[in-house]
This record gives sequence, C-alpha cells and structure tokens, in this order.
Amino acid sequence: MIDREQVLHVARLARLELTDEEVGRMSEELSNVLGHIEKIGELDLAGVAPTTHVVEVSNALRPDVVTPSLPRDIALAAAPAVADGGFLVPSPQADAIDE
Repeated sequence: MIDREQVLHVARLARLELTDEEVGRMSEELSNVLGHIEKIGELDLAGVAPTTHVVEVSNALRPDVVTPSLPRDIALAAAPAVADGGFLVPSPQADAIDE
C-alpha cells in the first residue's frame, strides 16, 4: 500500500498541494492502480504481440512532409522573455530539486 509519506513526496515533486482528505484518497487510489499492475504482471503474455491500439488501426499517422515554419522573429514576438534566439523558461527553484 502507498503510504501518506509517499503520496506527499509525489505531490511535492508534482508541485501539488493536497488536503488531508485528498492524501488519503490518493493513497487508496494509487494503491489500487499498483494492485492492477501487479495482476497484469501475473499474466502469461509470451504469445501476445505488442499493440498500440485495442483495435486494428491503419493510416493513423500522416506522411512526414517538410513544410515552411513560422519565422523565428514572429514566433518570439509575443514571448514574455527571450534568450539566445529562443524562449526563456524560468529554471525550477533549487530547493524543489533537492527534495
């Protein structure tokens, strides 16, 4: 079973703030998910081919064709911050990484 501390750890990594009720519910729900994964792991799937869809799908992807892209200066025109010819994304706080 997933305990309270594990739920809080995952919530911190995901930057989620959970109430005590939500922590309890997530503990139960995540434990149920892991239980189902364990059951799937018990199946003998040696003769079953891997699939990406439940039903047969054909032509799901379009052909890979090169097309003109948006000019960089237009793409960056509305950006709140730009650096080195690209979008500037704030780095995560150092203390969040250490957790």
